[in-house]
Amino acid sequence: MKTDANARAVGEEGPFYRRLVARLARIEDGSILRFAFFALLAGTAGVLYVDYRELNAQAPAALTLMPQPILPPATSDDGGGRARPALNTPPEVLDEPLKIELTGGGVLRLTGTIDPGAAERFEQEIAQRGEYVSTVLLDSPGGSVDDALEMGRLILEKELDTLVPDGALCASSCPLVFAAGHERIAGRDAAIGVHQIYAAALSASPVDALSVAGVAMADAQSATARITRHLSQAGVDAALWLHALETPPDQLYYFSPEEMERYRLVTQLADS
Repeated sequence: MKTDANARAVGEEGPFYRRLVARLARIEDGSILRFAFFALLAGTAGVLYVDYRELNAQAPAALTLMPQPILPPATSDDGGGRARPALNTPPEVLDEPLKIELTGGGVLRLTGTIDPGAAERFEQEIAQRGEYVSTVLLDSPGGSVDDALEMGRLILEKELDTLVPDGALCASSCPLVFAAGHERIAGRDAAIGVHQIYAAALSASPVDALSVAGVAMADAQSATARITRHLSQAGVDAALWLHALETPPDQLYYFSPEEMERYRLVTQLADS
């Protein structure tokens, strides 16, 4: 009885399987490949959309460089770069939003992270006390590229000097501010370093997930063009920014005194 039941089941199911195989056989190879391609594309889109939502939730409102005061140094294959010089300012102070204070001798001291809106506060300070300001002293891990470029534009316009003394940090986007100085003075043990842009501002509204990578790439290219133009206008060798493009965002390329002079990042190196 069991054998007969199995035979009847195979006999009943046989035509169904034969029809299924026949239908599959009639599908062209191109159609199968197209189906597989679109299925893969849909899966990739889903992954990108999830990544986009996470990035959009974490990314700051402006194009930025990672403002972390304590980052390991990156050295190039040709021996460029150096170990990070010792810092005098505590990391928790550098992590705070940019503090702007006028000190003696016409020095406007900028300490902390270049947060979005820092350029506006800087412009207001210059408007109120600009006649007393001759030098902008920097001690910052960087931050918003847009704000750094705007601050640099104002420094260029006012022909102010910039200063990074020994024991101070000027990293990430901060060198864009420093580069704008009429006279650019740095201590031989000043920690001046650059690295890659790590995120671009993205719209909060839903977008096609497949365009996210393209938008980020376009923003990075646009920012690089603006940075290159800014450095050239300031009289700094734009080749300096190649070290930023080559350095991962979790490291910093710290310039040696010789490199600062070669790229014309400084007009004067100050001894301790």
